Amino acid sequence: MTDSRTPGALPFNRGRDLAGYGAYPPDARWPGGAGLAVNFVLNVEEGSEYSIGDGDGRSESALSEVRASRVPQGMRDLAAESMYEYGSRVGFWRLYDLFRDRDLPMTIFASALALERTPDIAAAIAATDWDICAHGYRWIEAYHLTPEVEEDHIARAYDSLLAIVGRAPKGFYCRYSASAATRGLIVAHGGYEYDSDAYNDDLPYWTEVNGAPHLVVPYTMVTNDAKFLSGDAFSGRNFGEFLIDSFDVLHEEAKSKPRMMSVGLHSRIIGHPGRLAGLIRFMDHLAKHDDVWICRRNEIAQHWREVQPPARP
Repeated sequence: MTDSRTPGALPFNRGRDLAGYGAYPPDARWPGGAGLAVNFVLNVEEGSEYSIGDGDGRSESALSEVRASRVPQGMRDLAAESMYEYGSRVGFWRLYDLFRDRDLPMTIFASALALERTPDIAAAIAATDWDICAHGYRWIEAYHLTPEVEEDHIARAYDSLLAIVGRAPKGFYCRYSASAATRGLIVAHGGYEYDSDAYNDDLPYWTEVNGAPHLVVPYTMVTNDAKFLSGDAFSGRNFGEFLIDSFDVLHEEAKSKPRMMSVGLHSRIIGHPGRLAGLIRFMDHLAKHDDVWICRRNEIAQHWREVQPPARP
């Protein structure tokens, strides 16, 4: 294994595992004998992104309706800011109503500063039984931070979310990619039970961090509404069909091996009406199957600990 440490990072050697479970996935079932677990994830980031007001020197335009800001560097991009604001002003509430009306569980990937700045959203989440996964203190890239600053952000995110929502985040997920130090810092913190900073499997798995077992519950950039902004899914119908096709393949495979499907969502993206229609079509399809476990992410982590505990040294 190669040493992936960067100067100043904690002594965590994150090598690569190209094999995974391979041809022999674990013989495990989800609760109720289900072969497939489905987890909806809503990323709450609006208000924690790069902004002139927070001293970042630029406005954020990624994962918005424009590929790149048209406003000169160093000036506020008021258009991009307002696209983010759509998520907290309208999109979140549209999704909140949809999931509550259908009595579906959801996991919140919450950037702590976003909830600090949207107390009504924080209160609404606190009143649900949705679980919380810390999505950093701010929606900025961990790999741009020093280990010392990243360590502070990991701790601040935990403390802030616990105070605002009233329950601790069980997991951690960075913006796009972890740094070489992230996983070691998460384990050293002691409050997090898993991370989702991987896209490399359809099942949770154990890894080792500084000699201790650590659980990874992989996330996805594939069954994710970010596809709308990459040009891969032009319409809600396209997105709905893609989710249905993904589900159907996993559902068939799950007859003989366990599988997990994450559906990544963002209020400012899927929260627009024409896009939401695709998600509703997928939900309608999902409702026709009673042999699927629709669950929260912390439930996946807890179940995996019970049925697939880490191997003893």
